[in-house]
Amino acid sequence: MDAWIPALLAALALPKFGLSTVFVISLVSATLLPMGSEPAVFGLVKLNPEMFWPAVAVATLGNTVGGAITWWMGYGVERVYERVAHKRLEARALQWLEQFGPKACLLSWLPAVGDPLCAVAGWLKLPFWPCVLYMAIGKFGRYVTMTAVLLWFWPGQFTP
Repeated sequence: MDAWIPALLAALALPKFGLSTVFVISLVSATLLPMGSEPAVFGLVKLNPEMFWPAVAVATLGNTVGGAITWWMGYGVERVYERVAHKRLEARALQWLEQFGPKACLLSWLPAVGDPLCAVAGWLKLPFWPCVLYMAIGKFGRYVTMTAVLLWFWPGQFTP
């Protein structure tokens, strides 16, 4: 059983299989686990500058899929909560989210609040596909900005 772990780690190692690694890390970091995917994206692009757009696209896709999974987690938790509590949780943040609807998912790129925001969107049963679209737009902007800033505005700071 222990033999497959080194093989899996070797298969996911940068840069040979960097895009699959970026996808998995981006997906997992978009769930409620406290993890960042920017270092993996930056590392891949720093080692292979021609991979900038593919890395940003794959990271955006992985992070958006992770956000969608988090939306479904929130949806499921809300259903269980409704069955157990038989009442609706009312809070100012929930009212704010209901007011803005799926457009609030543009903020899913924010550290610390972005991933829970996706879960709350599912909790509130906001429309799934519009939420995913706004998540993708916000996350794409984050990856382009973060990676570009690290590569082009501080190029000497991060040498391989």
